[in-house]
Amino acid sequence: MNSRRKFLQQATSLTVGGTLLGHSSWANPFSTKIKLPELGIQLFTVLREMDTDPVGTLQKLADAGYKNIESAFNKPGSFYGKKPTALKSIIHDMGMEWRSHHVVGSPMKLPPNYKMPTGPDGKPMSFPAMMTLKDNSQELVDLVAEAGIKYIVCSSINISTGDDIKQSAEVLHKTGELAKKAGLLFGYHNHATEFDTTDGIVSYDYFTSQIPADLLKLEIDLGWVFKAGKNPVDLFKKNKGRIPLLHLKDMTATGEIVSFGQGVYDFKETFQNIDIAGVEYFFLEQDFPKKPFEDIVTSANNFEKFKKSI
Repeated sequence: MNSRRKFLQQATSLTVGGTLLGHSSWANPFSTKIKLPELGIQLFTVLREMDTDPVGTLQKLADAGYKNIESAFNKPGSFYGKKPTALKSIIHDMGMEWRSHHVVGSPMKLPPNYKMPTGPDGKPMSFPAMMTLKDNSQELVDLVAEAGIKYIVCSSINISTGDDIKQSAEVLHKTGELAKKAGLLFGYHNHATEFDTTDGIVSYDYFTSQIPADLLKLEIDLGWVFKAGKNPVDLFKKNKGRIPLLHLKDMTATGEIVSFGQGVYDFKETFQNIDIAGVEYFFLEQDFPKKPFEDIVTSANNFEKFKKSI
């Protein structure tokens, strides 16, 4: 009898304490952990490796624990030399799922005196000939639709001048309409420059205000947002429910892109607020890693540790 009375007293105390303390640190152990999408990776991280050995590279990603794939732009008319349905089957059979594909918005304009990064062999990397949304929007939409994946994303588009921004917005708007007609969702992936003011226009604000949300979703690249001096959570609040995709990119204080967990950015607040954004998938991305297969393992392991902190 006494033990039962003691139990009821303790239970009542816990209930009252929980009510009074609400979200205090005392009550926190009883709160629900944030549910995150499974770990994904953008194949730009292993661009050269996918070009030379796509099946072997995908298997290494699967072995490292990645579950969701976002493909990068590649040779016209195929995905890494594979038909769309064939690549999807390969990825699925390895225990992963193909979720999204990047396409280029307009022909690339490299900055003056820009030097291409070198690959593992010490030679400058090169990009294949590419279709662009400016010239091949219907073909690209049809290709992604044939693959049976959900998202087509513009990886970059020319925003060098105010006129470029306005013309690019027209290209994005048109692609959004084509994607919607094909049953796809179209998104835009940012770099840091979209937050600069160009001829009085901030291209990110222009794109998001001029193009309806049902035609243009957002894939926020967290590394570039931090690089631009912005807080991703502010963008989440400004674009609630419009951000189904994220890129997880880490950098050093000098701006070098490194494996996740080896840079200076603190992603904790960002991931504590992803419900505001409406995030469905996120993809780790490391541009031009010198040791890609080592780095993808490092990033995956460090992310598993990071998850325990949020």
